[in-house]
Amino acid sequence: MSKPDILVMYPTRPHAMAKLQDAYTLHRYDEARDREAFLAEHGPKCRGVVTNGHAALTRDMLDHLPNCEIVACASAGFESIDVAALADHGIAFTNTSAALYDDVADAALMLTLAARRELVQAHAYVQTGAWGEKGPYPLLSSLAGKRAGILGFGTIGAAIAERFAPLKLTIGYTARSKKDVAHRYFADPMDLADWADILVVIVPGGAETDGMVDAAMLAALGPTGTLVNVARGSVVDEAALIDALEAGKLGSAGLDVYRDEPQPDPRLTGLPNVTLYPHHASGTVETRDAMAQLVVENLAAHFEGRSLLTPVSAPA
Repeated sequence: MSKPDILVMYPTRPHAMAKLQDAYTLHRYDEARDREAFLAEHGPKCRGVVTNGHAALTRDMLDHLPNCEIVACASAGFESIDVAALADHGIAFTNTSAALYDDVADAALMLTLAARRELVQAHAYVQTGAWGEKGPYPLLSSLAGKRAGILGFGTIGAAIAERFAPLKLTIGYTARSKKDVAHRYFADPMDLADWADILVVIVPGGAETDGMVDAAMLAALGPTGTLVNVARGSVVDEAALIDALEAGKLGSAGLDVYRDEPQPDPRLTGLPNVTLYPHHASGTVETRDAMAQLVVENLAAHFEGRSLLTPVSAPA
């Protein structure tokens, strides 16, 4: 029995790739010199695609994949993939959000604490000898009793709330609809920003959320507020963020993601009141292996006629 043909647009972890190699005939689009020609030649025979959110998969590209049945994305974000086009073609789609929520929530907590307690600046204060020369570090503001707003309350947002609660933070959130949780619900993100001392962004990327956190929301968060972004750089108006941080209209920011990666705007990265992380919130061996394994298992489920483990529906 012949193996199903799979187009690899972006490779996953080595152990998972070895499993895929055993089970399927892989066509390495990611390694092709002329990708258009490669897709035209091999696309029609491929019944599945392995990719992640960094590789574009457009409606036009799907014209070269007439027999594609499933796209397995090895990341949580998928704004580069035309999910509506997949649905129009009857192509199943999966991602790996279920595997990474703990590590991303941990990173949100880390960035919140580091930004609020000025960990990077305080580290430099000790390292450079300023402590001995200037005396004790300036007093900061306690985290307990502050208000933490979570912009987006899916699986990761809920995991962030679980980590914030023991810190004696009061938690509010926005979501498409009110959840069955004890935290305060805000239908309007602006109202959440106005209420919060800390605003954690964990909404999906894409056109619908592009620039959602704008100058007005940053102003509402205020000069003692902290923005933490573990979503996508596109969600924040980065020029407005730079202006707010420079002018003291926003107190601090903890960022895992940026508009331009892997070379963020130096006007942002040079600011003293930002804590920076290199889009690495899910960057642990355990989580990346689990994400890769979900790709393997979703493909296996599809070709064996079983229910997909982590299907994603097209937006309404």
